[in-house]
Amino acid sequence: MNFSTLDFIIFGAYCAVILGVGLFVSRDKEGHEKSAEDYFLAGKSLPWWAIGASLIAANISAEQFIGMSGSGFALGLAIASYEWMAAITLLIVGKYFLPIFIEKGLYTIPEFVEKRFSTNLKTILAVFWVALYVFVNLSSVLYLGSLALETIMGIPMMYGVVGLALFAAAYSLYGGLSAVAWTDVIQVVFLVLGGLITTYLALNVVSDGQGSIAGFMHLLDAAPDRFHMILEETNSQYSNLPGIWVLIGGLWVANIYYWGFNQYIIQRTLAAKSLGEAQKGIALAAFLKLIIPFIVVVPGIAAYVIVNDPAMMERLGSVAQMNLPSTGQADKAYPWLLQLLPSGLKGIAFAALTAAVVSSLASMLNSTSTIFTMDIYKQYINKNASDKQMVNTGRFAAAGALIIACVMAPLLGGIDQAFQFIQEYTGIVSPGILAVFILGLFWKKTTNAAAIWGAVISVPIAIAFKFVPGMPFMNQMGLTAVATMIVIMIISQLTGGGKDDPKGIDLSKGLFKTNPTFNISAFVICLLTAVLYALFW
Repeated sequence: MNFSTLDFIIFGAYCAVILGVGLFVSRDKEGHEKSAEDYFLAGKSLPWWAIGASLIAANISAEQFIGMSGSGFALGLAIASYEWMAAITLLIVGKYFLPIFIEKGLYTIPEFVEKRFSTNLKTILAVFWVALYVFVNLSSVLYLGSLALETIMGIPMMYGVVGLALFAAAYSLYGGLSAVAWTDVIQVVFLVLGGLITTYLALNVVSDGQGSIAGFMHLLDAAPDRFHMILEETNSQYSNLPGIWVLIGGLWVANIYYWGFNQYIIQRTLAAKSLGEAQKGIALAAFLKLIIPFIVVVPGIAAYVIVNDPAMMERLGSVAQMNLPSTGQADKAYPWLLQLLPSGLKGIAFAALTAAVVSSLASMLNSTSTIFTMDIYKQYINKNASDKQMVNTGRFAAAGALIIACVMAPLLGGIDQAFQFIQEYTGIVSPGILAVFILGLFWKKTTNAAAIWGAVISVPIAIAFKFVPGMPFMNQMGLTAVATMIVIMIISQLTGGGKDDPKGIDLSKGLFKTNPTFNISAFVICLLTAVLYALFW
């Protein structure tokens, strides 16, 4: 792709702003060294708008820009269920999970496990999450991000991996969550602006210069099969998005696990000034999730229509013949669209893609270091660690995690269907962990022994469901979660004698009371989600 001097200037300005803000926020105030709370929870000072922006920046990565645009090209808007159902999930997390987490003054999700169950179970999950973040999340984001750089700019894979890693490390390792969260506010502006520009220009191409609305209407006419949220069983993608079961099945397991019990997502809400601020931040993130499909999925559908229309391809000229996406190479859709952008706008769109990658990396690094420091280092290595020792340990842990991920990332390219394997791996363990948390939060009779057995037994249950012929993966996840809950309830009855567990959580009457701002926002978000599904059913 040919980048102009203006594109490089815009991209360079983006990099300078992010690094400048990150390093400015990272500095120690005069006479005050960073405490553990400052480094890992931003001094519990984040306002709602920073929380909402940071949640989206942590969530959206190259996987959404490249992968979901590719899915839009290959199957259409149905993939947007991941985003629109996440909006509802965020409201559930804000109303029913956050009040408990914030009341208990948590730094990490494993810390909740210790308070509700036992140190042993906390340690098991802490080790699991650190390994998952390093070997799966960090490595895959680095791989996908550098793959995008390689596709768009021809940068060799290893240079891309190292460059992205150093960019994220430059401000996040020293500054902690403050640097991550405040730079995320800027990252989200680039991310949304760049995405909207790409969408607008793609739709403008489709309408032959008549504007984005005319382009969208043309998409509806030219590819009506790409605008169904609920797929029929005859659709080739039904096994990935199994029709109505998406709305009532395993996607809820994936979403609630991700948004409710994922350290690098939930950590910025734990850093809020107050519960009310955290809930308003959650509501802002939910609004933004409704917009995301229009900046990552619709461009993929537009690319599909353009590529399959000879008149449009002829109008675009020779530049459109390079790096063409196809059904077998749908992930080329977004990079292909970027090369059609005019000078200057390529720089903004490329900054958006980089912002998505770097913000996710920074969030994952900070959360990996938080879990390692608070749940492993302080628990087993130095129980009396000072704030300075914990902050330094967090920095070293993040650096170590990043080095391992840099080594792992290029290796993922040699694994056939690597990311489908990663998705299925996470889907095998997440239903059991979700079952442990849900019952631990809301059923006082849940015992520690039952939680440990449930987490262990859920894996063979999940594997067993994989051998059921024709069962979609989402349905396997849903059934695994239900089966694990039944196992935990039975073992709790046997080991606890039907009595409330001493560590059971007392759900007081006013615990889940929310303010009018959150309630009105939640109503509007639910209404908008219902309208979107009604329009594109």
